[in-house]
Amino acid sequence: MTAAAHRPPAQDTPAQDTPAQNDTSTRNAPTRLLAPLRETGRLFALAVTVARDMFRRPFQFREFVEQFWFVASVTILPAALVSIPFGAVIALQVGSLTQQLGAQSFTGGASVLAVIQQASPLIVALLISGAGGSAICADLGSRKIREELDAMEVMGVSPVQRLVVPRVLATMLVAVLLNGMVSVVGTLGGYFFNVIMQDGTPGAYLASFSALAQLPDLWISEIKALIFGFLAGIVAAHRGLNPRGGPKGVGDAVNQSVVITFLLLFFVNMVLTAIYLQIVPAKGA
Repeated sequence: MTAAAHRPPAQDTPAQDTPAQNDTSTRNAPTRLLAPLRETGRLFALAVTVARDMFRRPFQFREFVEQFWFVASVTILPAALVSIPFGAVIALQVGSLTQQLGAQSFTGGASVLAVIQQASPLIVALLISGAGGSAICADLGSRKIREELDAMEVMGVSPVQRLVVPRVLATMLVAVLLNGMVSVVGTLGGYFFNVIMQDGTPGAYLASFSALAQLPDLWISEIKALIFGFLAGIVAAHRGLNPRGGPKGVGDAVNQSVVITFLLLFFVNMVLTAIYLQIVPAKGA
């Protein structure tokens, strides 16, 4: 018998993480937690840079006109088509509620204020972010993966001032102009459905509107549209400038830009509405 024959059989021992692996996992945990904060900081930094570069020369007027025409062309018809049923639904719902409460004479004022203050800016912003914002994100993302933006930086040209600023200004101007159109079309749609389908009185509809509405209601609607257009342009540009994973990453960035914009719009709308209701008193109060 040799000494090797008397050796005890080797027992399997559970694999243990090395100190280097433990240190790596410990370092990655806070990195994953801080990633959303870093993205928020980059988005805020881009917004500040765009706001600063709006007043710097040279201003890319031709790029601004081209982007304005493009965003307007893809959003005018959908905005008009969406605003008609949206105004009708609000008028029908408010009219049904006021009939139950015995206050049918206030249908016009309530429905028109809902369209102007809430529905119109949100419709415009959602359409701009879904149609124009996604195109802006895809365009900037494709330029990024083709290294066009890096080449511009090497030549001393700022991609933000050259490409992002005209697009953001175009979305803001289109949002403000479309907001007025959607408000008018939505109001006319609500008037038609209330008078025709719910046997409302045209005079009472207009009288209640003049009794409850005031000029600040229109101003807050335009301010909301301006801010929402800025947010849609900034989020689309931010995701377009930071795609991950080549062409597939550009598609993912487009989807992310639309979702992030929607979340920001509803949150900012809540904040602006709360501030407005605290600052501006109701008419006749």
